[in-house]
Amino acid sequence: MDKVIVAGIQMSCKADKEANFNKAVERIKAAAHKGAQIICTQELFTSLYFCDEEHYDNFKLAEKIPGELTDKLGSLAKELNVVIIASLFEKRTQGIYHNTTAVIDADGTYLGKYRKMHIPDDPNYYEKFYFTPGDLGYKVFKTKYAIVGVLICWDQWYPEAARITSLMGAEILFYPTAIGWSTDQDEATNDEQYNAWQTIQRSHAVANGVHVVSINRVGLEQNGKMKFWGGSFIANPFGNLIYKASHENEEVFTAEIDTKLTDKYRTHWPFLRDRRIDSYQPITKRFIDES
Repeated sequence: MDKVIVAGIQMSCKADKEANFNKAVERIKAAAHKGAQIICTQELFTSLYFCDEEHYDNFKLAEKIPGELTDKLGSLAKELNVVIIASLFEKRTQGIYHNTTAVIDADGTYLGKYRKMHIPDDPNYYEKFYFTPGDLGYKVFKTKYAIVGVLICWDQWYPEAARITSLMGAEILFYPTAIGWSTDQDEATNDEQYNAWQTIQRSHAVANGVHVVSINRVGLEQNGKMKFWGGSFIANPFGNLIYKASHENEEVFTAEIDTKLTDKYRTHWPFLRDRRIDSYQPITKRFIDES
């Protein structure tokens, strides 16, 4: 299909996994009622963002993928005839956990999963304590409505990840996300951080000629110390915003996108044609020291 209606679920969460899941289900139904065909959740939507601390009890939040939750989402996808992109905490085996997104087709078929490749370790984002880096490589999924690529949060800052996923045939890049501001931070810093976050992802749309859909959580967490900034958005293949969510509110947002625009933009701005792949070997080095 050339034209497809995509949706994002921007919501707040609380310390009740079942309640968060049920809340997301109701919002997925609402998105489908609005005509959505591909629906994406925010990062780790079944829980609070638990990586603000290093606490062993949080590993109990993880689950098998595929497993019980993907089975439930599969039934929901089939009922609604929608594709569901769901960000979950995966328990691969004893002692090995991943930040993972499962993709379920409109007939309920589990198509596979992407494991987050870039794992941050910053104050209030201690993800290296929980998540083993992804080992499945970059992935695309051929769904009923479009070929989608999925990357997760910290992956957003790496043009290499977007480029490779696009070169694999992704027509749309989805980024489930959990990122916010410290509530004691000044507004100028908040604006600078959000603008950088949005700009880097819009640049992926431009550089690769694909639509980008970024879905963030919203609300206060960490005992009021962290405000997740929402601001979910959809950008067209030249980086123009089709939709931007608020920083404050829960939203179920939808937009129709035309995947044929990829050919239009790539033809008129032929960045892929003019790539000098023969000159890119240095990108595989950590740093190039010419001193």
